[in-house]
Amino acid sequence: MKAVRIVEQLAIFIANRPGTLVEVCDALADDKINIYGLTVSDTVDHAVVRMVVSDTRRAIALLEAHGTLVVESEVLMVENDNRPGSLSRIATTLATAKINIEYAYLASMPAARRGLLILRVCDVKKGLKVLSALTMDS
Repeated sequence: MKAVRIVEQLAIFIANRPGTLVEVCDALADDKINIYGLTVSDTVDHAVVRMVVSDTRRAIALLEAHGTLVVESEVLMVENDNRPGSLSRIATTLATAKINIEYAYLASMPAARRGLLILRVCDVKKGLKVLSALTMDS
């Protein structure tokens, strides 16, 4: 593991129909806001889009100006090694410290050396502390 930090994640609620995610992504792109991580969970009539972006404040203002409900929360953003056992090591470290992972999402290209992991944990400050110690041991 290379780096870990606390970041703000946005959860937005959009209609579960073709084109609504396009509208969100286009609005962010037009305002030069980059998306670092994203996951979508669907229900019958709406979708919850969770994302970590390059400028949280501007993204909130932009999305709310378009009438989108936005909820922010703190998550851990981890630059992790893209190799077998990497996530297990992180999960074990958190479990040993009695820190529950509420949800997570990650991605990396198969040939990439590193990936990006977003973790929603029960105690982000404690999670940062134990994972920061893990990066020093690497």
